[in-house]
Amino acid sequence: MRLIILKNYQELSIVGAKHVAGRILGESRPFVLGLPTGSTPLGIYQELIRWYRKGKLSFKQVISFNMDEYLGLATGHPQSYHSFMRENFFSHVDIQAPNTHILNGETGDPEAECRAYEEAIKAAGGIDLFLGGMGEDGHIAFNEPFSSLNSRTRVKTLTENTRAVNARFFDGDINQVPRAALTVGVGTIMDARELLIAASGPNKARAVHDAVEGSVSHRCPLSCLQNHPKATIICDQAAAGELEAGTVDYFNSLEQATREWASRELADQPSR
Repeated sequence: MRLIILKNYQELSIVGAKHVAGRILGESRPFVLGLPTGSTPLGIYQELIRWYRKGKLSFKQVISFNMDEYLGLATGHPQSYHSFMRENFFSHVDIQAPNTHILNGETGDPEAECRAYEEAIKAAGGIDLFLGGMGEDGHIAFNEPFSSLNSRTRVKTLTENTRAVNARFFDGDINQVPRAALTVGVGTIMDARELLIAASGPNKARAVHDAVEGSVSHRCPLSCLQNHPKATIICDQAAAGELEAGTVDYFNSLEQATREWASRELADQPSR
């Protein structure tokens, strides 16, 4: 696991977007990108939109799969994740509509919808990079604590705590928050060739601590990152607040060494 501790949310957004953009630009074939909703990725999306508007990045060859969607919520509902992605990202870049995939919360057969989503990911060649946010309790997508670390895309009943946290998007009324969602599983996420997870603010500090320093456990689904061959957490200083000083020093020194190595490699290249 790689942990990059940044000064603040703005720096986190810039670094996250730069990484995503670099991976897209580095591929000659269609790039399969997993995408989240929520407040944390908004800054990354805004930075990617800025790259696109400056002509530095195109999404025409990107195939996207979103993590989740509320079950029973109309696609056009302002709080559906279809609406979120359209308003905050898709409508601002040149990604092709047929290349965007979001679970259908209006489906009459949720189980079949989940199976079809897994098959669609496989048909696309698997996910190259899954971008994600970090829940306060260590959840990812709607994989709440005690979700199986081998879980696949499925119907997930939402806890009262999750619904209470998300009530802020529904005029503060928990009764408007759906009681279930369709979500990719932890195993689905772990199948991605690379993971980039973002965390910001002191309310994410316990989750960062559990994911980085805790044992691998379904109590903290994001602890599964410890078993992924290419997983990176980017967080601001506030979200790193509960890490031990030695852990912070280790990862900071590792990043410093990586930057110095990259600088030397660049300096050693022959001039043209």
